[in-house]
Amino acid sequence: MLIDAALALHDNRLDIAERLLRGYLKRDPFDARAIRMLAELAGRIGRNRDAETLLRRALELAPGFNAARANLAIVLYRQNRAVEALAELDTLLAIEPDHPGHANLKAAALGRLGGFEEAIALYERVLASAPAQPKVWMSYGHMLKTVGRQADGVAAYRRAIAIRPALGEAWWSLANLKTVRFDDVDVAAMTAQLDDATIGVEDRFHLDFALGKAWEERGAPDRAFAHYAAGNALRRAQISYDADETTRFVDTIAATANSSFFAARAGWGCQAPDPIFVLGMPRAGSTLVEQILASHPLVEGTTELPDLPALSRRIADYPAGLATLTADRARELGEEYLRRAAVQRRTDRPFFVDKLPNNWAHVALIRLILPNATIIDARRDPRACCFSNYKQHFARGQGFSYALEDMGRYYRDYVRMMAHVDRVQPGRVHRVIHEALVDAPEPHIRALLDACGLPFEAACLSAHRTERAVRTASSEQVRQPIFRGGDRAWRPFAAHLATLEQALGDVIACYPLAPDAA
Repeated sequence: MLIDAALALHDNRLDIAERLLRGYLKRDPFDARAIRMLAELAGRIGRNRDAETLLRRALELAPGFNAARANLAIVLYRQNRAVEALAELDTLLAIEPDHPGHANLKAAALGRLGGFEEAIALYERVLASAPAQPKVWMSYGHMLKTVGRQADGVAAYRRAIAIRPALGEAWWSLANLKTVRFDDVDVAAMTAQLDDATIGVEDRFHLDFALGKAWEERGAPDRAFAHYAAGNALRRAQISYDADETTRFVDTIAATANSSFFAARAGWGCQAPDPIFVLGMPRAGSTLVEQILASHPLVEGTTELPDLPALSRRIADYPAGLATLTADRARELGEEYLRRAAVQRRTDRPFFVDKLPNNWAHVALIRLILPNATIIDARRDPRACCFSNYKQHFARGQGFSYALEDMGRYYRDYVRMMAHVDRVQPGRVHRVIHEALVDAPEPHIRALLDACGLPFEAACLSAHRTERAVRTASSEQVRQPIFRGGDRAWRPFAAHLATLEQALGDVIACYPLAPDAA
């Protein structure tokens, strides 16, 4: 039965594998091999906490079961628990020091914690001993890009493609640099791979996104949009996203966190002013705002921290459950956020930026547990912003971004949420309008610094010169002087965007003002 379960798992027949494994474990609940297989199944369907529990049980039964420990490290990494993943990987590497998979995952975990140079050195050691590993070359390229070594990153991506021409993610990684232009040879190579019916879905949608960029650069919007639409459709079919759920979430926040809610909780939470939350829609200029702030000697730029969403998941019946928190619990959550964020800190600067865009959904939680934190809403023209998201393949999350109607509704709900916050907590959110910032940087940068309680710093006017690691899709753009141009990129595609415009509704006409929340 265990062999049959393994074969079903190999063939991705998960329902059959689960039935066989559960039946086997009823008869022999102490078989660590079967427990590990059930954990792998849980991981494949996104039940990472269940997978973790199972793997820890397998290791209790068989402490030397290295394959289970390696799986546990992966599951911890997927849950953004890089410190714990590193502990498991160090145990594994002490036993199997030359194992390239362990070293590769350790490098990725180090990168997630900001240990970029150590991660790069580790990738180089892995590649020196195992150079024919296209995905390791690609991961190495990601890390080089993050620290600003663009030419080396491009070379690493090219090396990955040379080893495996169908590796769609490597092609997309080149496109995602935003500053690399594909030549005719590249376009022909990607098209040839896409024409191969045997390539997998993941390679296929990455190639579509990359070819979309290539044809957009050639001034062929219809051909480009066909690739963007194909890539998005493939990706949308793989994920579960319910636009109604986002709408209900905003409705619940508006009903729960009203003016009287905050008045009754004045003085609650952790009073530390350290965090500066830069939030809003992805692709709305938040990386530029972070780069400007990180150019100030009192502010540290970190990354898109996963900690606030993680804390929200620990509140029963969230977001309505905000009303059940006590003053002590609100303070504890604020303090815990600071402890978790400290893992990403590398300096002793008094303030730090958390630029996870989707934190817009948690502004009420921020105001409750960290009332002295600064909140910056980075906002961009709805059509420009949404189309930029549609062209972007995100490594994880952002399930709303793969269908134009979902995208328009998500943007609209975001605007509703922020309008509600403006009403019930007036003056607590500073809004940066992207087009205004790039048109007249100095007055808007001065206003931004003033909103953060920071003295003016001339270095913030030339933020592109600030050397720091940037992990987001705008990593190369923010290393250039502030420019305007991306705001008009959607216009050649206007004929294809009727569904988006219908979903956005009056948000287009009201921009940059926020319509009242319902």
